[in-house]
Amino acid sequence: MGEAHSDEFCHCQGCVGKYTLLRDEENPRLAIFERRLPCCGCGIGWSSFLLGFLCPLIWYFAATLYCCKYYNRDPRERPGLATSAVAALIFTVLAIIALTVTLIIYK
Repeated sequence: MGEAHSDEFCHCQGCVGKYTLLRDEENPRLAIFERRLPCCGCGIGWSSFLLGFLCPLIWYFAATLYCCKYYNRDPRERPGLATSAVAALIFTVLAIIALTVTLIIYK
């Protein structure tokens, strides 16, 4: 009865807050996300967002990844890819407005 199993966790007051559970025994898929994200730890989405200011076509690449649900491989990519998709949408709207104004002025 006094035997402790290795699968049990200590819930005493001395241990609370000192240790962090790294793996979820019920969902082993969560252990996949312990490794760093690609692109210097920022992930593809956020790197694409930042590089998109230099070349906006990169935003369209990230928007394509977002629409193809690339974030299912690693859910940590979702916010960056969504931000890049929004940036691509804003850039498209601004480009259409600029093109329309240019065509009206020089017609």
